[in-house]
Amino acid sequence: MNWDLLLAGGDLLDPGTGRTGRHDVAVRDGRIAAVAPALPRDQAAEVVDVTGRLVTPGLVDLHTHVYAGATYWGIDPGPVAWRSGVTTWVDAGSAGAYSYPAFAAMTSGYAVRVPALLNISAVGLIAPVGESRDLANCDVDLATATIRAHRDTIVGIKARMDRNTVGTHGLAPLHRAIEVATTCGLPVMVHIGAAPPSLAQLLPLLRPGDIVTHCASGIAAGSDGFDPATRDAYQAGVLFDIGHGSGGFAYDVVEAQLAAGMPPHTVSTDLHSRSLHGPVFDLPTTMAKLLAVGMSLDQVVAATTVGPARALGLADGVGTLAPGACADIAVFLVEAGRFELSDVHGQRRTSPLRLVNELTYRAGRPLPPRLPHPVPPWIGLTDAQRHALTGRDHTVRNLLTTPLVGPEGLAEQFPRFPRSGG
Repeated sequence: MNWDLLLAGGDLLDPGTGRTGRHDVAVRDGRIAAVAPALPRDQAAEVVDVTGRLVTPGLVDLHTHVYAGATYWGIDPGPVAWRSGVTTWVDAGSAGAYSYPAFAAMTSGYAVRVPALLNISAVGLIAPVGESRDLANCDVDLATATIRAHRDTIVGIKARMDRNTVGTHGLAPLHRAIEVATTCGLPVMVHIGAAPPSLAQLLPLLRPGDIVTHCASGIAAGSDGFDPATRDAYQAGVLFDIGHGSGGFAYDVVEAQLAAGMPPHTVSTDLHSRSLHGPVFDLPTTMAKLLAVGMSLDQVVAATTVGPARALGLADGVGTLAPGACADIAVFLVEAGRFELSDVHGQRRTSPLRLVNELTYRAGRPLPPRLPHPVPPWIGLTDAQRHALTGRDHTVRNLLTTPLVGPEGLAEQFPRFPRSGG
C-alpha cells in the first residue's frame, strides 16, 4: 500500500495551493502524500468516501484562549476541535512570562496544534481585565528572554489596549510590546476596545504585518461605525482580524469596512469561556456570519486557513493541503438555506450557507469525540442558555445509556459449545 488514508471524491477548496474542485487526498505517515482529481483506491489502507462534501485544510483559528483551568478565559479546545474542523488553535496571550512554561507544558498534551502569542504582561489573563495596570508587569527584558527560550511555540506578542486593561498608562504597554516584537522579529497582535487609547492614537504605531484583532468592534469604532484611522492602517499593511469574542464583532462595522474595500485578512473566533456558549459557539458559525455580510466562501476559507498561517509564519504547511504538509484536514457538509445569526449586540443577518463538520484529521488521524466541560461558576448565562445546556446533557445521557446495539448486532465472542468441523 502506498498510502495510509485516501479521502476520495470530495470537493476540495485549498486557497493556499489554488486547488479547487473534485480531488482525492492521500495521506502517508501523517503528511499529505498526493492530491489529484483521481487517485487509485487500491493503493490505500483506508478509503473514506467524501463525495459531495467540502474538503479544506484543517482550519486555523488565529485568536483563541486555551489555557484551561489556569485563567479566567481559558477553555479546553478538544471538545470543540473534533466537531469544528479547527486543528490549529492560536492562543492569543493567555500566558505571560510568569506562566508561559506551565502553559507550554499543558498545551503540548493537546491533540491540536497550539502556537501562542505571549502576553506583554507577565501575569497574562488570570482575570477579566487589568493585566497591564501595573506597568512593571510589562517587562521588556523578561518577555524577550521568555520568547528566546520558547521560539518553537511563541509566534507573536499580544497586547490588550483598552481603558479597562491599561488604566492610566495609555500607549506604554503597546510601545513595550512593539519593542519586544522588533527585537525578536515577531508580529504584535493588538486587542482594541473601549478608549482611551483611541484607534487614532494606537493604530499609527503598528508596523506592516502587525495584527488588529476585534477589527469590527462596535465598541472601538464608536457611534460612527467607521473610523478613518482604520483605513490608514489597512493601507499601511496592518492585518485585520475579526476576533469575534463576546464583545468584539458588530455587523454594521464589518459592513462599513467591506464597503470601503477592507475585507478582514483573517477570520477568528476569540473563543473563550464567555463566548463558547454564545454568541460565538465555534469557527464554522463565525465563518457563516462573514458569508452573511457578503464575503464569498473562497474568501472565508482563505481567511481561516492560509491567511492566518501566513500572518504568523506558521511552518509545516499549516493551512494548506500541499504534498508534504502535515495532514490536517477538515471535511464539511455544506448546507444551503437561510440561517439567521447574531453579532455581539443583537444585530442579525442571514447566511446563505453553513458548514457542518463531519470529519477532522490532525496529522492524518481523526480527532476523537470529546464531551464538553461544565461551565465555570463565574460565567453568566441566560436562562435560554442554561435550558439548552440541560437539554443537551439529557440528550447525550440518553444516547450513552441506551445499549449501543440490540441482540441482533452482537456476536458470541466466547462460544459455549465448540463448532464441529465439516
